[in-house]
Amino acid sequence: MSDPKHTNRLADESSPYLRQHAHNPVDWYPWGEEALAAAQAADRPILLSVGYSACHWCHVMERESFEDEQIAQRMNEHFINIKVDREERPDVDEIYMTAVQAMTGQGGWPMTVFLTPDLQPFYGGTYFPPEDRHGRPGFPRVLQAIADYYRENRAGVAEKTAELMRALQQHAEFLTPGGIPGEEVLDGACAQLKSTYDARFGGFGGAPKFPPSMSLSLLLRRYVRRGDQRALAIAEHTLKRMARGGMYDQLGGGFHRYSVDERWLVPHFEKMLYDNALLVWTYLEAYQATQDEFYREVVEHTLDYVLREMTQPEGGFYAAQDADSEGEEGLFFTWLLEEIEDLLGEEDAALFARYYGVVPEGNFEHGRNILHVENELEGVARFLKVEPERLAQVVERGCEVLLAARQERVAPGRDDKILTAWNGLMISAMARA
Repeated sequence: MSDPKHTNRLADESSPYLRQHAHNPVDWYPWGEEALAAAQAADRPILLSVGYSACHWCHVMERESFEDEQIAQRMNEHFINIKVDREERPDVDEIYMTAVQAMTGQGGWPMTVFLTPDLQPFYGGTYFPPEDRHGRPGFPRVLQAIADYYRENRAGVAEKTAELMRALQQHAEFLTPGGIPGEEVLDGACAQLKSTYDARFGGFGGAPKFPPSMSLSLLLRRYVRRGDQRALAIAEHTLKRMARGGMYDQLGGGFHRYSVDERWLVPHFEKMLYDNALLVWTYLEAYQATQDEFYREVVEHTLDYVLREMTQPEGGFYAAQDADSEGEEGLFFTWLLEEIEDLLGEEDAALFARYYGVVPEGNFEHGRNILHVENELEGVARFLKVEPERLAQVVERGCEVLLAARQERVAPGRDDKILTAWNGLMISAMARA
């Protein structure tokens, strides 16, 4: 294998995410004194890019922009470029995500922030495409505009940073706790959740939907302490919709990062250790509150996934599993109907497909299907005019066969960092289980 054309400072970092960018033509610095000194010596603005290894759109922006020689040349000419793994430096991520949200009203990753040499933000966003697209300005145009603005309008930059710092200070003061919250705070939180509840699909608000572990835990505890049946109904509906949707890996167990749509059908396919730990807690609490075996099965299936695919042989749990394999998001987790027919035979495949919502045209990209459960097994069996026991056998065998076949595919990448906080969450979840 020939040596890479480019190698930058990230090659010496321990973070898998940073090392993924070690051969970009971008002259990346890791976060630290060297980068700050370089920015101050050159009197250049800093381009801070924050992401994590399992982030799909982080990979897209790298492929489209950071591997592009012309875009990299513009970045190197006008900026000191710093790459940060948000899982390695959550403090840096939190500070500048708050700034981006204050500037734009939204956040996400990859996060792209432009800073003065003394680290004060003056412009930011998330993903930028390589050219103007879908209402987003192209990254080269953004780079040139920011470089020109910084060079020609220092007073404007200073005004923007001062205004933003005032807003961040007010935000920090608002978040400063004034003591232990009383019952009225919990009452208000529950009322807010009830007012934003999606009665059709579960969850709160519209798409995209992230798994609201802590909110559901609050509602479950509200039911246990006060007998609030409405709180229980909201929590149960949401938990069951998530676990029956594409958000949940029906074959291998474990939850994906979030749902792109309001139905919990189409996820971003990365799996995060902390999400799964928190969801195990929540499904455990649901089981304790209701004794419904459905929740216990979700807990066991999820922990089986963690032990099988996210456990380091010497001890500890890996941070994340990627969304992409072979350069395509979700390829590892999705199916063509023809693939299922080849594995199960036409008769069993027809039953399996009906139960898991598999259709010839696909419910995802390129005719592929995300397995999900719309109806109870008994109802599907009645519709298909088969005995429930027969359908249950087909589903159980089909899951085993498809999971074994999936293990032969090219697997998504894995972030093998062992993060103490996230490991603490998972250890606690397993101890509770």
